[in-house]
Amino acid sequence: MARVKGALSTRKRRNKMLKLAKGYWGAKSKHFKMAKQAVMKSGNYAFVGRKQKKREFRSLWITRISAQTKICGINYSRFMYGLKKSGILLNRKMLSELAISDKDAFAKLVETAKAAL
Repeated sequence: MARVKGALSTRKRRNKMLKLAKGYWGAKSKHFKMAKQAVMKSGNYAFVGRKQKKREFRSLWITRISAQTKICGINYSRFMYGLKKSGILLNRKMLSELAISDKDAFAKLVETAKAAL
């Protein structure tokens, strides 16, 4: 039986890793060993970043809602509690969009929340 050499698959694997490391500075984009380490590290950063992005956006939405509720004369936590009691199920993203673009509709929501308290 003929001997099978692994050069083709090894080269394909290495080229795939080097392609992922394209644009990295210095030897990280040229040498396989360093490229492999850099790609693994950047993958970890990307994973964590996707989680942090969700946290940061939620925090931004809450800040926007809070700023608008203060103008309407109620604090954020009382407003959210009032909405929950009145049965209005809007998420924070939509509430922040209302607070920015349609202040009149948001003011009506605040009044509904105040009435429910």
